Amino acid sequence: MEGLNEEESAIVELVRDFVDRDVKPAVQELEHANTYPARLIDQMKQLGIFGLAIPGPWGEAHVSTPCYALVTEELARGWMSLAGAMGGHTVVAKLILHYGTPEQQQRYLPPMATGEIRAAMALTEPSGGSDLQAMRTTARRDGSRYVISGTKTWISNARHSQLIALLCKTDPDARPPHAGISIILAEPGPGFTLSRDLPKLGYKGVESCEITMTDFAVPVTALLGGREGEGFAQMMRGLETGRIQVAARALGVGRAALEDSLRYAQEREAFGKPIWQHQSIGNYLADMVTKLTAARQLVLHAARCLDAGRRADMEAGMAKLFASETAMQIALDAVRIHGGYGYSTEFDVERYFRDAPLMIVGEGTNEIQRGVIARQLIRRNSVAP
Repeated sequence: MEGLNEEESAIVELVRDFVDRDVKPAVQELEHANTYPARLIDQMKQLGIFGLAIPGPWGEAHVSTPCYALVTEELARGWMSLAGAMGGHTVVAKLILHYGTPEQQQRYLPPMATGEIRAAMALTEPSGGSDLQAMRTTARRDGSRYVISGTKTWISNARHSQLIALLCKTDPDARPPHAGISIILAEPGPGFTLSRDLPKLGYKGVESCEITMTDFAVPVTALLGGREGEGFAQMMRGLETGRIQVAARALGVGRAALEDSLRYAQEREAFGKPIWQHQSIGNYLADMVTKLTAARQLVLHAARCLDAGRRADMEAGMAKLFASETAMQIALDAVRIHGGYGYSTEFDVERYFRDAPLMIVGEGTNEIQRGVIARQLIRRNSVAP
């Protein structure tokens, strides 16, 4: 926890104790039953986890982005779904903090800090995927309200959120397309329908929903910042935090897989000695810890860049890319180390293997991240006159 102050170090340790005491003993039953973890979510509220990104005067437990990343890692070490339960919420809080009107900040930030209001992001559409500018959801101005129509999918926590940050087109004819995109802070009401929960390989317990809006009306005061056409740039900035959060989730999954593998490799014997003493297993462990350590440094570097006020899309992209690919490899190697038990639902490593792919495709696929990194690399090192 190098670089954290005493209070932040205590917060990370508090979350670590919560994970070891309350999460790990309960996770298998909740995971296999795909049960929403209401009790654990309530404990997270009591710990102040939903307010970590919200400073005073609206919140009481604001921390630096490196501390937030390490808290996320601890939660994901216990159960990645719990880290996912606060990811989109934090991005929405950051959006309101940086771009919201004073009225929006006062209305939403205090109850978001306590978890009384939980928030979700709604970006992806069934036909759009990573191409956000091709979205079809529209918000048409009608006097003192916007009337919204469209469909969003893969919305985490939608069923348990009271606030949805909707990315939509307030000017469908704008050129370039991103100039017509805005963010609407929507509270579910008539015309807003949770049409279905999506079945998933992993990321159990916490719902991912499809939502349909048909003539869904919200007041014009729901427009983030009160100015149309700025939503795309706002969300791209917000996703820097989102990608750091997803990268930190990957750290947690990778760390859990490594810790389980270390324990198993010392307890399991083959040919008269602990299996870690066999070179092939020892090599797996060496590679796992080396890559995980490197991934954590990338995540913390991106977090420090963000806190310094610098543009961090390249750094967040590198962290998310490397950490997620590392988590996937570590999870696979953990299955190899555990042998047949790694394929059994009685051991946690099969869960890590199912959870890890989400970080590869979530918050912008890794193919998108490579494009972001390459564009920023050229922009920062241009040889053009």
